Amino acid sequence: MSVATVSKALNNQSDISEKTKARIQKVAKEMGYYPNSAAKALKTNRTWNLGVLFADEAQSGLTHDYFANVLDSFKRTAEQRGYDITFINCCKTRENKMTYLEHTKYRGFDGVVIACIDFSDPEVVELVNSKIPVVTIDHMFNNATAIVSDNIQGMKDLVNCVLQRGHTKIAYIHGSDSAVTKNRLTSFYKTTQEAGIDIPDEYIREAAYRSVEEAYERTRELLALKDRPTCILYPDDVAGFGGIKAIKEAGYTIPRDISIAGYDGIRFGQYLTPPLTTLEQDTEKIGKEAANELIQLIENPKTTGIRRVVVEGKVRPGGTVKLLSAE
Repeated sequence: MSVATVSKALNNQSDISEKTKARIQKVAKEMGYYPNSAAKALKTNRTWNLGVLFADEAQSGLTHDYFANVLDSFKRTAEQRGYDITFINCCKTRENKMTYLEHTKYRGFDGVVIACIDFSDPEVVELVNSKIPVVTIDHMFNNATAIVSDNIQGMKDLVNCVLQRGHTKIAYIHGSDSAVTKNRLTSFYKTTQEAGIDIPDEYIREAAYRSVEEAYERTRELLALKDRPTCILYPDDVAGFGGIKAIKEAGYTIPRDISIAGYDGIRFGQYLTPPLTTLEQDTEKIGKEAANELIQLIENPKTTGIRRVVVEGKVRPGGTVKLLSAE
């Protein structure tokens, strides 16, 4: 049997019979032999390894429910297509730290997905501007494919859900400055304006995403207003837990005394009593699209263009927004 035939069988190529392939793979397994990835990379000029650039200022890492679910979907899709994933070192305190681009080249990644990071970081911009195939999640560059949640439609749907339940005094604690925040805030104002509702400036507050502590403080401020809102929207479900704490400490009951709604649709929110009203993002589709788009850029670079893939979410009505018209 030729060396070429053995090589094709071990690399699971399709131009030999399944019977021959199975026999060779069986013998190789019995001998404890597996193809060497480094040797394969030298021959194919590919490592079948994707880099993941993922870091956030809050240092919540993979405990960040939304991004953890997105990356889990990305990982499963990549593995189904024969790729491994490796995280790019984002530690800023290590001496002689390589830049993101240097680390990408050092590891020989075929491509990189970027999520939950400061996209204005010069190192991130350098990586995006390089020749490495890149896909971003929830941020758009002119020269990179992006997978983004439909934050404009999502916020519109969430606000309309609140409006339909009779609320006109709606406060919004939005996240820190980012493209996602700007789109959601713009959509919030546009949706309420189209409904003929004027939102007082004092109803708009800022808290870092996933900051229970900051959401707790902003909620206390809103509850202290002379003309307090009847409903408070939070930047995400986790921040909403801080709001719940503040509301309960003030002696109020949700939704009898005040209504709330979150964003993201994390699983834990549906186990609250009552279940949290929220905008559920399709993390499964976001991760799957990111993996498929990145692999397409790697495997078919000449016929694959830069795209923006918009993924819609859906409102989970929950039970934390009171129907005012029923009174």
